[in-house]
Amino acid sequence: MTDIRRARPRFDDLRDRRAFQSRHIGPTAEDISEMLATVGVADLDELIDRTVPHDVRQREPMELPTLGPRLTDYDELLEMARSNRLMVSMIGMGYHHTITPAVIRRNVFENPGWYTAYTPYQPEISQGRLEALLNFQTMVSELTAMDLANASLLDEATAAAEAMTLLHRVGRGRQGDRFAVDEACHPQTIAVVEARAEPIGLEVVVCDPATVDLDGVYGLLVQYPGTTGAVPDLRSIIERAHGSDTLVAVAADPLALCVLTPPGEIGADVVVGSTQRFGGGPHAAYIAVREEYQRALPGRLVGVSRDAAGRQALRLALQTREQHIRREKATSNICTSQVLLAVMASMYAIHHGPEGLSKIALRVNRVAAILAHGLRENAIEIVHDQFFDTVCIRVPGRADKVIAVALAGGVNLRRVDADTVSATVDERTTPADLEAVWRAFGYRADFRILDRIVDDPRPVDYRRTTPPLSHPIFSAFRSETELVRYMRRLVNRDIALDRSMIPLGSCTMKLNAATEMEPVSWPELANIHPFAPLDQTVGYQRLIDQLEHWLAEITGFAAVSLQPNSGAQGELAGLLAIRAYHRSRGDTGRDVCLIPSSAHGTNAASAVMAGMRVVVVDCDGMGNVDVDDLKRKAVDHSDTLAALMITYPSTHGVFETAVRHICDVVHEHGGQPQRHGGPGPAGPVRRRCQPHQPAQDLLHPSRWRRPGCRAHRCGRAPDPVHAEPSARAGGGTADRAGSGRGRAVGLGRDPGHPVDVHPHDGSRGSAAGH
Repeated sequence: MTDIRRARPRFDDLRDRRAFQSRHIGPTAEDISEMLATVGVADLDELIDRTVPHDVRQREPMELPTLGPRLTDYDELLEMARSNRLMVSMIGMGYHHTITPAVIRRNVFENPGWYTAYTPYQPEISQGRLEALLNFQTMVSELTAMDLANASLLDEATAAAEAMTLLHRVGRGRQGDRFAVDEACHPQTIAVVEARAEPIGLEVVVCDPATVDLDGVYGLLVQYPGTTGAVPDLRSIIERAHGSDTLVAVAADPLALCVLTPPGEIGADVVVGSTQRFGGGPHAAYIAVREEYQRALPGRLVGVSRDAAGRQALRLALQTREQHIRREKATSNICTSQVLLAVMASMYAIHHGPEGLSKIALRVNRVAAILAHGLRENAIEIVHDQFFDTVCIRVPGRADKVIAVALAGGVNLRRVDADTVSATVDERTTPADLEAVWRAFGYRADFRILDRIVDDPRPVDYRRTTPPLSHPIFSAFRSETELVRYMRRLVNRDIALDRSMIPLGSCTMKLNAATEMEPVSWPELANIHPFAPLDQTVGYQRLIDQLEHWLAEITGFAAVSLQPNSGAQGELAGLLAIRAYHRSRGDTGRDVCLIPSSAHGTNAASAVMAGMRVVVVDCDGMGNVDVDDLKRKAVDHSDTLAALMITYPSTHGVFETAVRHICDVVHEHGGQPQRHGGPGPAGPVRRRCQPHQPAQDLLHPSRWRRPGCRAHRCGRAPDPVHAEPSARAGGGTADRAGSGRGRAVGLGRDPGHPVDVHPHDGSRGSAAGH
């Protein structure tokens, strides 16, 4: 007789343990059968057996956790997030709490029509995205008062490094190879610039820009306002530099530029910065230049053309995609932009308009003034009399005690040194936050009384007199209904992964599941400052350690770095690791990097940026490395061979059967192979010898997108008590060649220039016509 109790399914038996991957990966059993029949194999095992070379097949099971039910995994992630400790962050250093308008959060950030779209490689199916990026370029050009800007870069620190190499390139013939960096720059900016300068033979001098000896200095970087709040006398600094034939780059806060004189009006040659505080997210950086430098501008630039019928069309006007233009002659490996974040920043500007942005900036400035005045009333010394959002406070010998008391009150302050503390306010700072800061110094003040008496702390000579955003696009949509309709019109002009497969072959064109995307907006993950104390980031540390462990197991390597902020930066970081390895062994002459002709163009650019000479290895028509040519060139450069960069599978989509032999040849001649592939860990990793692994020393893949890394570095964040980044990241430089027809510009900055409409829909306030 059948035991009825045994036939009853139990609770755990009714859980769908494969719900996530089956929905995320997509193909059904029927789909798979049809595909297998089409290619002529019986099952997936046979397909893999016939596709992947046997000598690189992994035979042993990986030590990875068994997939749990969706809710169990989700709860684990939520538990990690809640292990973080949310505080009021007043650390500053270029990172701020922001308010993402709900209309942008719901219609852009959470809209797959926007978040599944990547860099617009195909302009004809990316017209909406290109218009939003054109708005971004116009926003940056107007805020900085520069002639043009690109469609965004990765972050402020690497943008500053791009400015360093851009100025060196356009200033050929000027004096020296020294680059002066303002000591008031954010510490992470100084670290990245120094790390990026050394391999290419540039010398960085950290200095006071007002007094530095400019002999032999070709370029100067100034922070505006400075990292501890001071607004420098930018006019005199630039005049002095130009008098010595030195070009000037300015790293500027875009919100401050709403109420401070823009650098372009003072004579800056390049302006860089981060738009992080325009709606949140990590950091869509920007770079803006004078028109004569447009061909040196790194990254992507959206321009306006007309088609054969005379209709306006947007395009990538000056592409620096090194893989089809400069390759080993390139000086930048930047080939992308922070599209989603740049779109959000441009929509933030459109949502608020020039008046709204100015009010936010003035409110931030006033809150900082009230904070400073409350401390002055209690005989606390304020270091800088003139500032925008950061108050620097001198408390001899008491900095650590003040920070500890502030922490107990729920506020993170920045320790500048043992005698100095700084506090940065933002659009979310409240009177209660200021009261907590005052208590940390042992005093009390009345916010309302101070609000009636404090003066404007901006320097009189540096108060903006021109409108921050004069183009009509920034005043066209004052109601949410109008703005939603505009967003919808733009997204309808795009093809993203919510509509169609895009077979570009790009490693980054993947649809992130909503389950993966949702945690990005959780406050416990989104609102952690990158330099928060480690005891406030326990959940992040657990998340990062877990991911690093899993990726190391998957790749067969000993360690994984999640630090580089793009695939190309991972390439550079890996090559710098190889370079350091050779130097540690005394092999300072090893500087040749072998790169197959079929490789990603960013490979060659990254090698040049790492101070290496590129030697191209021939490939056959299928993209396979010509092993005989590789052997010849390895022998020819045996004494100077540093590295091999190999894409595996190749850019032609094939697994090279000789990959193990290729790595052995490189090792025999003293070089270190680096593999480019994806997706996987981004950055340098060291080889763990396993029988199934090709004998490579570094794996650099395309960007590994990890959930929950919104305003966080996803690395070991330094304690703000010391406020010094613990690692110096790699970055990218720039070069420009080639152009399309038409002028590469942002939207017209002439307020009298009329707004054209799209002829195909007559939409009001279109930005495409300029």
